[in-house]
Amino acid sequence: MQQIYLTTQAPVGMLLTINSVSIFWMQLLLSLFVCIIVMVWYIWPALTKLPLNSALIALLFVQVFRYLGMTLLVPDMFDQRLPSDYLNASAYGDLLAAALALASIFALRYKWRGAIPLVWVFSLWGFGDLLNGLRSVLQVNLPKFNLGTIWYIYTFYAPAVILSHLMIFWILIKSKSWTK
Repeated sequence: MQQIYLTTQAPVGMLLTINSVSIFWMQLLLSLFVCIIVMVWYIWPALTKLPLNSALIALLFVQVFRYLGMTLLVPDMFDQRLPSDYLNASAYGDLLAAALALASIFALRYKWRGAIPLVWVFSLWGFGDLLNGLRSVLQVNLPKFNLGTIWYIYTFYAPAVILSHLMIFWILIKSKSWTK
């Protein structure tokens, strides 16, 4: 894919040029920043008022939609020059994370004895998959490719997934002292 450049006259009379890679990272970081604000101001205070299982379930629902990563296996949805190793690892890693999240929700909801260990399994797998995905994004320089609608998964949904994981880890670590 050829790089797309946006050139505009900046307010002070300077020429401003932004390419698609810069826009991708700017959008991802801005989404992360907004998600952090929402998390700190609204989500975390609400979660601390819930019982342990309910707090975890709320955060796990964010993760269930990771099956959207399977879109990476749909031909003609994005640049077909993306390496198949990257596409397969991302798609199937996300699908397994989504399945583990859904299983964890049911285990917590019905108070199965192995619920918390299952949430740990999900968290370790899911976060490891995210780290592997980030490595791959950097390695293949993902934003230089035509991502089609997948662009939004990375720039909007991924920040929510990352923060949800971090909150799940925090709750799991504090689970013995969780007040509700």
